[in-house]
Amino acid sequence: MGLIHEIDYGTPASKAEKQVTLTVDGFEVTVPEGTSIMRASMEAGIQIPKLCATDMVDAFGSCRLCLVEIEGRNGTPSSCTTPVAPGMVVHTQTGRLKDIRRGVMELYISDHPLDCLTCAANGDCELQDMAGAVGLRDVRYGYEGDNHVFAKDRTDGADNFRWMPKDESNPYFTYDPSKCIVCSRCVRACEEVQGTFALTIEGRGFESRVSPGMHQDFLSSECVSCGACVQACPTATLTEKSVIEIGQPEHSVVTTCAYCGVGCSFKAEMRGDELVRMVPWKDGKANRGHSCVKGRFAWGYATHKERILNPMVREKITDPWREVSWEEAFAHIASEFRRIQYQYGRGSIGGITSSRCTNEETYIVQKLIRQGFGNNNVDTCARVCHSPTGYGLGQTYGTSAGTQDFDSVEHSDVIMVIGANPSAAHPVFASRIKKRIRQGAKLIVLDPRVTETVDSVHAKATHHLPLRPGTNVAVVTALAHVIVTEGLFNEAFIRERCDWSEFEDYASFVADESNSPEVVGKLAGVDPETIRAAARLYATGGNGAIYYGLGVTEHSQGSTTVMGIANLAMLTGNIGRPGVGVNPLRGQNNVQGSCDMGSFPHELPGYRHVSGDAVRDIYEALWGVKLDNEPGLRIPNMLDAAVEGSFKGIYIQGEDILQSDPDTKHVSAGLAAMECVVVHDLFLNETANYAHVFLPGSTFLEKDGTFTNAERRINRVRKVMAPKNGYADWEVTQKLAQAMGLDWAYTHPSQIMDEIATTTPSFQNVSYALLDEKGSVQWPCNEKAPEGTPIMHVGGFVRGKGKFIRTEYVATDEKTGPRFPLLLTTGRILSQYNVGAQTRRTENVIWHDQDVLEIHPHDAEQRGVRDGDWVRLTSRAGETTLRAQITDRVSPGVVYTTFHHPDTQANVITTDFSDWATNCPEYKVTAVQVGPSNGPSEWQEEYEELSRQSRRIAGRLEAAE
Repeated sequence: MGLIHEIDYGTPASKAEKQVTLTVDGFEVTVPEGTSIMRASMEAGIQIPKLCATDMVDAFGSCRLCLVEIEGRNGTPSSCTTPVAPGMVVHTQTGRLKDIRRGVMELYISDHPLDCLTCAANGDCELQDMAGAVGLRDVRYGYEGDNHVFAKDRTDGADNFRWMPKDESNPYFTYDPSKCIVCSRCVRACEEVQGTFALTIEGRGFESRVSPGMHQDFLSSECVSCGACVQACPTATLTEKSVIEIGQPEHSVVTTCAYCGVGCSFKAEMRGDELVRMVPWKDGKANRGHSCVKGRFAWGYATHKERILNPMVREKITDPWREVSWEEAFAHIASEFRRIQYQYGRGSIGGITSSRCTNEETYIVQKLIRQGFGNNNVDTCARVCHSPTGYGLGQTYGTSAGTQDFDSVEHSDVIMVIGANPSAAHPVFASRIKKRIRQGAKLIVLDPRVTETVDSVHAKATHHLPLRPGTNVAVVTALAHVIVTEGLFNEAFIRERCDWSEFEDYASFVADESNSPEVVGKLAGVDPETIRAAARLYATGGNGAIYYGLGVTEHSQGSTTVMGIANLAMLTGNIGRPGVGVNPLRGQNNVQGSCDMGSFPHELPGYRHVSGDAVRDIYEALWGVKLDNEPGLRIPNMLDAAVEGSFKGIYIQGEDILQSDPDTKHVSAGLAAMECVVVHDLFLNETANYAHVFLPGSTFLEKDGTFTNAERRINRVRKVMAPKNGYADWEVTQKLAQAMGLDWAYTHPSQIMDEIATTTPSFQNVSYALLDEKGSVQWPCNEKAPEGTPIMHVGGFVRGKGKFIRTEYVATDEKTGPRFPLLLTTGRILSQYNVGAQTRRTENVIWHDQDVLEIHPHDAEQRGVRDGDWVRLTSRAGETTLRAQITDRVSPGVVYTTFHHPDTQANVITTDFSDWATNCPEYKVTAVQVGPSNGPSEWQEEYEELSRQSRRIAGRLEAAE
């Protein structure tokens, strides 16, 4: 077990189909046309010295180390910028080339600190490697470093004004200008890979320096800490602080990030059982070697002092916790659940699976509930985020998932983003979108705010539709109105792939004047001409792809909007090939997987309804029990039933429903009414305030399994360290099942996946052996598609004919008025994740240490609110206080906040209105009032005291949240 070394070919691969054959140092090599000589040489196993070249960015040709000689040509061209040609004969090692390279290296080393033995990059420094590769043995120019090396002149002690100190402002990496060789790799990575353009080279010649922004420090600049610059740096100029503190790693394991639904692959680089750094894996098909600040750096929560490592029990939620053995905890839960079911009935207990846990862990939680509890009272956090996706796409296309892989965006000509801000919530995929836009694709954004996605550097939206929250259905239907009435629909596609009579009915509906941009524009606050222009661009601009997020689904008409989006793609024929499609951007790492695994009360794994006799037969034969054929309770129903007195016990794995679910007071009332609340998590989260048993969880670094990302990609999660609590989450659930009398005997998660594959048609061919061989696969992965399905609905829709469905706009019951004249909508910020339980326990808080309320200057002035003031945010459901941020990113009449910090709890404000089909809460539309505040709300004061009381652990100091 050693470090996983990836080959750096120097320049990106050519995608040309035509092949070219050349000779390099006597060896014939055949490569695609357009390939650089450098890459062709590496393909032949011949490494040409280089410093400025790396295959993550385009060739630059500045370091002058990679020079070659070509027969029949004068001079010594750089191999990174010279493309191959048929019959070309290349020499990479001649006396002339050796002399030139040694001369170049002499210049570099003359102005570089020679502190290799104490340098953090010792053993991982390309400058050091290249000095050896070219045979550098002496430097004729001395080692004084006129520019970089010394703060003071070595002869007279005078200050060297060309020297710059280290920049240690960023919490995760340092910038040491003295070690910079001005190769520009960091600058190019920031531009080409990340798309932030935060770095530049200032000065000329020996005055040259890498500079963040306008000569700012890294923390103050536009740098988003994605780590691309650190990854690209060939020296110790940009170095992770963890490497400086711990030393170079000695072995690595490829695993999958446990943050958002992009599902980035990383090399977890270790020294012993200590994680040194997370390095993006170039072969990761979701991220292609890129990362964001969370996945790259924010893993410190795994070893945070506030992690709970021992099971705890208490009789009443007002009692302090007492630590117990695992056996005592399991016995207590089993006893309580049996008592509750005996006293209140079989349906009086249930559970919630986690979108942060693995597929295998989610699968056995729903299995525990169905087999052990004897009911279907299982739900997951997808209920409150993407359940409308499952319903809407299931109705129209026949599958509850996105249609494309992430690579598909490279073929898109028009990209429509609806109700999502990928730059903040899915930054790695956002970088790919921005790169495609810089190449010429057009961007349309439907969002109430001017988000980072709308206004990115060199990747601005062609059309921004700042629609009023709650009007999604009307605006999407208005886009369809333009396409239909102007004859822009794809008749051939519709006749071939859809039901023509259903299309005719739908077309007559959308063509009605009430759905015109002129009528809808007034309703939604969008210029009608912008709606028309956006519709025409999407319909006629080439390959059109739609990506959407929670700004679509978290509405009372979330399912209707999803169906409207599906209609748009069918209208224009933008489905079933690269560059098109309809794609939900999943919020958490395994939302897709938790849904796939049967976490909904009405569906068994693979989205098969519990009423189906054939599917129940499969599990009844395997599990040896009779399954209930009636759907169980959804999360809101469980809470309602608890308040009513018929639901008394719940097992919650890895979800913090008190902070993440809407109408906090309703959630707390439901939890308080239960007699046995079991929370299985890393920290004493907000839901644990009402828990009677706490089972310590394990992080993604401490277990094996799989995650399924937003593109249906099943990725391996590999254990890189032993679980600090003693057990992986799947083992905890299994031991609980055994305590309840079930004869489970899994010894490894691969056996759980084998059971999933045996019983679930879309996972039929999935196994750990296949995943280890292929890296990852996308379901369906079965006999028809033995290596997975990157793009869905290629020859036809899964359901047969695509189904057009009328999308009547029905205004939400949540309306503004004199008492609550503003509309609150919510979202995420780049540095924080979900309820913040993980990211708040890392250095990411330096960027976002509290939730703030964005308010338009006009609305702020009317209320006497200044930037930074404390304000009271009030709705029909409750009130809280937070600081105001005055900005024109939001429209007049709209305010916005995030939900990452429990001391604010935006969900105290949100109501219990929900999607008509799935009960997905309407987070995005809440009527509110804003006014100056003198202090915390009554709820905040009461909640702070409750939290303090609930974190008392007998025999030790209070555990701080």
